[in-house]
Amino acid sequence: MTEEYGGRDGVADARLNGHGYGGGDAAHRERGARPGSVGEHELQRRLGEVERADRFYAEQVLDHLNERMRDFAGQQEMFFLATADRNGECDNSFRAGPPGFLRVLDERTLVFPEYRGNGVHASLGNIEENPHVGLLLIDFVRARIGLHINGSAGLVDDAVLRAAFPELPEDPVPGRQARLWVRVEVEEAYIHCAKHIPHLQKAPKRPARDWGTDDYKRKGGDFFGAARERRVPRQGAAPEPAPTPAPTPEPDPPPPPAPAPVSAPAPAPEPAPAPEPEPALSLGLDAPQPPSTSNEWTTPLEPVNDSRDTAAWRREAERVLAEAQRRGEEPRESAPFQGWFGAP
Repeated sequence: MTEEYGGRDGVADARLNGHGYGGGDAAHRERGARPGSVGEHELQRRLGEVERADRFYAEQVLDHLNERMRDFAGQQEMFFLATADRNGECDNSFRAGPPGFLRVLDERTLVFPEYRGNGVHASLGNIEENPHVGLLLIDFVRARIGLHINGSAGLVDDAVLRAAFPELPEDPVPGRQARLWVRVEVEEAYIHCAKHIPHLQKAPKRPARDWGTDDYKRKGGDFFGAARERRVPRQGAAPEPAPTPAPTPEPDPPPPPAPAPVSAPAPAPEPAPAPEPEPALSLGLDAPQPPSTSNEWTTPLEPVNDSRDTAAWRREAERVLAEAQRRGEEPRESAPFQGWFGAP
């Protein structure tokens, strides 16, 4: 196919000459004047939130990347990529690279390289069947904010993209040299609010990442035990030999019968001891207690002379409970709440 690439706003007018895959313009999205899907519009009506949604659509949803969005995207070192095949079967994948690996070409176009992975190509395979993609960029370290970018994607060969945009940098790191790029034509861009985003910090000393490695352990090995569960040996590994059954031991011969014991005269029965007097029922309130090591909240119980006086026990328990409640209502100094994820 012949596809015009990056021709909006005069940024570029290069043609892919048969090297572009998938993609298409935004006309395939059939919807009304309101952004969003038919399903979300129906839920907004059912939940009585049409007005709130319209306010968000009007204030936050753009059909392009404004300057702040472009700057934000160009600083990110990771994002999440959502795709689906022609039947709607979804996949979500993680993408990472050095700052700027997600390259903004203009306000409606961005590209990112496809690094060497596990060889499955689930995301790219979905894009071949269904161009709809959703990118979620989250800054956990500095701004604690997110950016949604939804659009239509296609695959571009590295040589073709560099011919159209020769300013693309060459990455010298093995494993980060792309053969294919993913081009995204922006259709929606909007904020992901900060209220549930945790504030993270980069580790001061991190081992170098093994970009593109095939080392089994460095890739994570069988962390979740799936290979062990399915009993599928890795390629090149010798199959595990079948366990040899242990020989059945012969039973031991029965032992010779023991000689009959010689009967001994039975001892004379001892006289039964005299019964001790039964102690009176006690609640343990009048027994001596060790010194208390607790704090000021401890209120000792006063001894009750009549251990069978349940009314006296109830009165004493109510007194202790009332004292604890009174102390609990006294003002106490406490540190201000810093939020579940720490101070913003």
